Amino acid sequence: MQMQRPVYTEPVGEAKPSEVAIRAWARFVRVEQSLLGAVEEDLKAAALPPLVWYDVLLELVREPDGRLRHRDLHHRMLLAKYNLSRLLDRMEASRLIDRQPVDDDARGEYVRVTTQGRDLQKRMWPVYRRAIARRFSGRLSGDEVDQLLRILGKLA
Repeated sequence: MQMQRPVYTEPVGEAKPSEVAIRAWARFVRVEQSLLGAVEEDLKAAALPPLVWYDVLLELVREPDGRLRHRDLHHRMLLAKYNLSRLLDRMEASRLIDRQPVDDDARGEYVRVTTQGRDLQKRMWPVYRRAIARRFSGRLSGDEVDQLLRILGKLA
């Protein structure tokens, strides 16, 4: 007896994306992956860690006291919680961050950027900035950047 494959049907009343919208979505995803991959290559060529390390350090450096609760950092990052925990373990082992207990929460912790972490973020930024200029802002006019910001704002 041969099993029949279930037939997918569109839910009633659900909008169906046009072919153009599907092509735009696919291109958006490919471009995002390509741009981030190029930034990662530039960082690697400069013997610097991955972009996600920069993102963590930047979030911490932006805070007046250089620290965030782990859960708040998690909400700002695009990583699964277990991936963030592993990343923070590696960054702590590299002395870029340290962890501090939260006085009124036995399970909570602060993640604090160290001097070495601040220095690394400052060293990474010029490489990242050049990659943004070469692969993104240098290819778009000011009007195009404004249009893109408006479009992305509608999606966020």
